[in-house]
Amino acid sequence: MGLTARIRTRDGWAVSHAVVTVTDSTGRQVLRAEADPEGAVRDTTALAPGAYTVIVTAVGYAPAASSAIVTASGRAEVGTVTLARQGGTELPPPGPWTIDPAHSSVGAVAQHLGISSVRGRFTEFGGTIEIAPGDLTKSRVEAVIRAATIDTGNAMRDTHLRSADFLDVERHPEITYTGGELTQAGPDRWTVHGELSMHGVVRPVDLDLAYLGTGADPWGGTRAAFRATAELHREDFAMNYNQILQAGIAAIGTTLKVELDIQAVQGDALPAA
Repeated sequence: MGLTARIRTRDGWAVSHAVVTVTDSTGRQVLRAEADPEGAVRDTTALAPGAYTVIVTAVGYAPAASSAIVTASGRAEVGTVTLARQGGTELPPPGPWTIDPAHSSVGAVAQHLGISSVRGRFTEFGGTIEIAPGDLTKSRVEAVIRAATIDTGNAMRDTHLRSADFLDVERHPEITYTGGELTQAGPDRWTVHGELSMHGVVRPVDLDLAYLGTGADPWGGTRAAFRATAELHREDFAMNYNQILQAGIAAIGTTLKVELDIQAVQGDALPAA
């Protein structure tokens, strides 16, 4: 008997400080429970059969409400409740924002011989976001990645990826992305239309962007969080390695899934360390 629920952020993290309140059909509170460090709520209070409203709140997140039916067993299984950062459906404040590499990640996933995945990330990158006042579709983003900082967790494979077969970092040390137009795809989802320059080739690349919200940081600043994904084809960027194993290095698939988790600090520079 009682209530069970799991409270998560949009990217799957537990919200350990969430509070669940249950009210009956008259609006009277019948249960209040706090999530544990894993974001789980388990309360053994017996509830009479009937319809209830479940409200989940947490500091820094927008409240979420749902209905629950309690059966004769006295049990209410709410399931997973996803909370959005406060401000997630609003626009970020206009003006310049600076990407914080220490709290961001730029990664890619490629198929490994058709049976598994190889994950990599770039450890050095930076960029700026300019939020246009009044019309977010006019916003811009510019990012630069140091190609030689590719890291897949295997030194031999990373050396191969830096070679002329792939990134050719000696001749093309930087990967750049410039986005200059956005199309709204939902309340907090956008498509960024831009151009990616990699391996000496410039191609149009769209990013599927989710805006996760804005909040204060411990250093007195304001941060905005974004998640973006894209799919690239290596042959579009003149990387036509023939996929045959050489010197014990596993071949990398032709399609790359790009995954970006970005925190940006309001202003035209990062705060001093």
